[in-house]
Amino acid sequence: MSFKSGFVSIVGRPNAGKSTLLNALLGEKISIISRKPQTTRNVIRGVKNIDNGQVVFLDTPGIHVGKGLLNERMVREAMASLRDVDAVLYMIEVSEKVSSDDKLIIEGLKSAGNAAPPVLLGINKVDKVPHEKLLPFIGEVSGLYPFKEIVPLSALKGEGVESLLGLIEELLPEGPQYFPDDISTDQPERFIAAEIVREKLFCLTHDEIPYSLAVVVERFKEGKTKAGAGLIEIDAVINVERESQKGIVIGKGGKLLKRVGSEARTDIEGLLGSKVFLKLFVRVSKDWTKSERTIEEFGH
Repeated sequence: MSFKSGFVSIVGRPNAGKSTLLNALLGEKISIISRKPQTTRNVIRGVKNIDNGQVVFLDTPGIHVGKGLLNERMVREAMASLRDVDAVLYMIEVSEKVSSDDKLIIEGLKSAGNAAPPVLLGINKVDKVPHEKLLPFIGEVSGLYPFKEIVPLSALKGEGVESLLGLIEELLPEGPQYFPDDISTDQPERFIAAEIVREKLFCLTHDEIPYSLAVVVERFKEGKTKAGAGLIEIDAVINVERESQKGIVIGKGGKLLKRVGSEARTDIEGLLGSKVFLKLFVRVSKDWTKSERTIEEFGH
């Protein structure tokens, strides 16, 4: 049999469940998730090996009508992923009506014209709504764009994920194997470590704080313990915009920062399969989300 491969971009508005779906498709966690919107800031590539084929998924930042330099760059990167891929998986959440963010995505798909790749529509979180509300919503969104297929699913519970993967396989062209069998993402380990720290901060801080955070790994050293086991030493800097935010991230008596470090270290050790010594530092980088140069320095 011929080998099939291709790139599939996962797009949708913030908090539609794109990262949760990617992790479900791969069967392991490579993309951070939280209940807060706009958790994903960079395109994350996840590799799924199938029988006689390979799918490279692109988990993108949430597309939204947003303000601010960082948001504009995130949306621009996500919209660019609608082109030069073999298929698009558009994630939408069941709701009373189609949002302005979703209309923005539809316009982006239409603007590609005949050059647009085939688009699958994944209607997520169907487990949270009664059946009588789902059918009218499917009827509404089906008229927005000539979708190849519409798939109701629950990314969190894994419902509909296998059916969706089967439809994606059908759309793949013949092609080469882009990554080795043992690779699940092309992201460097230091990037993944930074993302895990940021995920814990998203989950443990409140209000506007997560959106003012940027985590940069300044030191990533692989070595061995005295007993000869693998050891990775990581120094990560948590950048905030204001002095008041620094105190919130550290917490009373340093409790919040210690909890972030403990939970992040556990996840990083599980992912990398090695003992990890993690040091966290908090630095004020005033108004970094408004600086083009600093945004790029922080890897966005």
